[in-house]
Amino acid sequence: MLDQIHLLAAVTVLGVLEQAYFFLQVIHARRAFGISPPKISGPPEFERIFRAQVNSSEYFPVFLALLWQAGLFFHQGLAAALGLLYLCSRYCYFTGYKASSSERLAPIYFSTGVLWVLVAMAALGLLHFFLTHYMGLNVLQLLTV
Repeated sequence: MLDQIHLLAAVTVLGVLEQAYFFLQVIHARRAFGISPPKISGPPEFERIFRAQVNSSEYFPVFLALLWQAGLFFHQGLAAALGLLYLCSRYCYFTGYKASSSERLAPIYFSTGVLWVLVAMAALGLLHFFLTHYMGLNVLQLLTV
């Protein structure tokens, strides 16, 4: 079983570490700009860092659910590779947003595209599982005949 999920687990740990890095960046920005919790407003530089972290945190559960479903029901290696692309694009999003709000756009569009590919993989994998398991219909076998 572990050989079927090890890549997904590794990407998950990397994602958690990335989220921790984003959290630490907000703590550092709070100290640098003198903004104590629970305040969330301040100079634009702080607000961009704060929003980048919050936006990344909001997408993280969606990413994890799709990563694991696509990996378990479609293909672990492809899902893990897409997971790495997603994490890289979220890092680019964070650093871009930190620099300027306009620099966040290309990475957010790319990461959203990766999520949609993971949605498609998960849906196709689940559909194949249900058709095979509950209806005895192996679509892949039918396609090769």
